[in-house]
Amino acid sequence: MLYHILYPLHTTFIGFNVFRYITFRAICAAVTAFLVMLIFGPMFIRTMRRMQIGQVVRDDGPETHLKKQGVPTMGGILILTAICVATLAWAKLDSYQVWLMLFSLVFYGMIGAIDDAKKITKKNTAGLSARGKLILQITGALVVGVVIYLHPGFDGRLAIPFLKDFAPDLGWVYIVFAVFVIVGSSNAVNLTDGLDGLAAGPTVVSAAVYLVFSYLAGHIVLADYLQIPYVPGAGELAVFCGAMVGACLGFLWFNAFPAQMFMGDVGSLALGGSIGAVAIIIKQEILLAIVGGVFVMEALSVIMQVGYFKLTHGKRIFLMAPFHHHFEKKGWHEPKVVVRFWIVSIILGLFALATLKLR
Repeated sequence: MLYHILYPLHTTFIGFNVFRYITFRAICAAVTAFLVMLIFGPMFIRTMRRMQIGQVVRDDGPETHLKKQGVPTMGGILILTAICVATLAWAKLDSYQVWLMLFSLVFYGMIGAIDDAKKITKKNTAGLSARGKLILQITGALVVGVVIYLHPGFDGRLAIPFLKDFAPDLGWVYIVFAVFVIVGSSNAVNLTDGLDGLAAGPTVVSAAVYLVFSYLAGHIVLADYLQIPYVPGAGELAVFCGAMVGACLGFLWFNAFPAQMFMGDVGSLALGGSIGAVAIIIKQEILLAIVGGVFVMEALSVIMQVGYFKLTHGKRIFLMAPFHHHFEKKGWHEPKVVVRFWIVSIILGLFALATLKLR
């Protein structure tokens, strides 16, 4: 919005010319989202406490988690608000990709909100049924996939890191692939959100990496030089990613151990789905497995645990899944688990950036 209002004034005052630069607006979006979180965070926490909207803790989880019972949750509402405000303020609003990202963020946020509301109302961890949640997630991902597929200039080829000459064209099957990536990413982040700051930290790293890739994908010269797919207009997604970075950093201010509030499914499902949607739009889908390696690891730990449990009629691979609970059961303190997962996420993020020159 500010771009459309202030940039035209650069003919009167050259200082307004700065609004044409995506890097400037992405940084401003990050700062804006961070300040929204910082300013309204305390008020949000007080409101959630007054309304008795608190965390519901699993009875079979680590004993140290019992003290988290009742801590204000659904902080994802504030995260989503901060991202939307910052994006609408600093992005070019004539970009269909920006609106597609906002749709993905809000739609998945609504799914999470319904899930959280059911948990809080029933005072248990059930929430939405697995089938109902999955149907809603697939519906939102289908919208994103179909819009991308039908948009002029659609490219169904996959960009595979390290293999610049191998790019299989999926055609209409790309829609199915897009659904798998977005839904998988949403659920993976949701599964990771089990310790104070655990989901938000890797999300900051993932959003920061995709900020860089979005900018490069939207720059025809740099995209050609680095041999990555050029996606016209994708540079504006750097603003969205910047807003996500700022909002998650602001959330960490209150979510760092011991947490004053949790994001809830409204936050984790929305952030995960949005990261997956960005990866799809800028044609860096496979890279998500590297960038979001922590999320992938957490999701795989649950799949392996459940599968092995059923095959062996009660035996387990891990002491508890998702994977972060395994380390808690082994005696690691919560902050140690979180910080070490952050370190792994940062290393994976750096490796993902290194693939720009390994093609």
